[in-house]
Amino acid sequence: MPGPAGPCSRGSLCLWLLLLLLLAPPARARPANHSLLREKGGEGRDEKELVPPDHLNGVKMELDGHLNREFHQEVFLGKELERFEEDSQPRRNRRKLVGIFAKVDVNNDKKISAKEMQRWIMEKTDEHFQEAVEENKMHFRAVDPDGDGHVSWDEYKIKFLASKGFNEKEIAEKIKNNEELKIDEETQEVLDNLKDRWYQADNPPPDLLLSEQEFLSFLHPEHSRGMLHFMVQEIIRDLDQDGDKKLTLPEFISLPVGTVENQQAQDIDDDWVRDRRKEFQEVIDANRDGIVTMEELEEYMDPMNEHNALNEARQMIAVADENQNHHLELDEILKYSEYFTGSKLMDYARNVHEEF
Repeated sequence: MPGPAGPCSRGSLCLWLLLLLLLAPPARARPANHSLLREKGGEGRDEKELVPPDHLNGVKMELDGHLNREFHQEVFLGKELERFEEDSQPRRNRRKLVGIFAKVDVNNDKKISAKEMQRWIMEKTDEHFQEAVEENKMHFRAVDPDGDGHVSWDEYKIKFLASKGFNEKEIAEKIKNNEELKIDEETQEVLDNLKDRWYQADNPPPDLLLSEQEFLSFLHPEHSRGMLHFMVQEIIRDLDQDGDKKLTLPEFISLPVGTVENQQAQDIDDDWVRDRRKEFQEVIDANRDGIVTMEELEEYMDPMNEHNALNEARQMIAVADENQNHHLELDEILKYSEYFTGSKLMDYARNVHEEF
């Protein structure tokens, strides 16, 4: 990226802030974090099947470079995450949490070690992977109309433009006859970005035909080492201001300022800087040299990295380990339920023994 970026020159970051401020979520709510694709289109079923999601469950960073603020809950709850979000009854959620504690505590010593938590995190991350695989089967059928097990770029392009409101038959005919498509500039930009991703997902020898497994990599880059590398390249490209393909702390924590002149905007700025500085210095910058390389960011982003899972387990324990024994006990997890589940359980200590 040539030269330093101006306050609103980093596309997705600036657009994200504008959306966040306009939607004005509660202070502790997860920020609205929409990809370029979703911002330009509707929320119809077809488009959701065709659009690579910006948010990937069990991955520490969003595709647009924002930190995944639900990561702890995702790797602790796995498929149970939605059930906790949908159930507003503290007593039922307390019982669910007690049940999870018992499953994590493999040796039944009434406390959770870092190794037990690591095993659990890897298991829950794999659950998210399997969910993505199952969803991909449905999504692939939607873009493989002839059922030949492969999707060409043109087939995908037709379905994508149809989901944006274009006439599918007209688009198909124009592409077949190599006629010019009258597409607005923003939609063309999205298509160009998608084509880059399509090429990356197409395993050698390249044929521009994606199999179901390759289409999974296209939608979910965390399933492919090569696509994970491509995703990291895109994130660094968006944040890197001097073009050295590395990130300094100022580059990582910078946020467009002055977009909205009010206290809420300042609070968002402060939270952004604090959270990202902590993550950069304590987690991502593995060798503590003040620079995050592409390799360091790729290791950080890899959801199946066992070393990362162990570090995450230790961090999760440290948050709630009030008696400093390097383990988690049930009352500690219940007290810090909001960190682990996103739900605050009132009267966490009451009837703890009763729940057993």
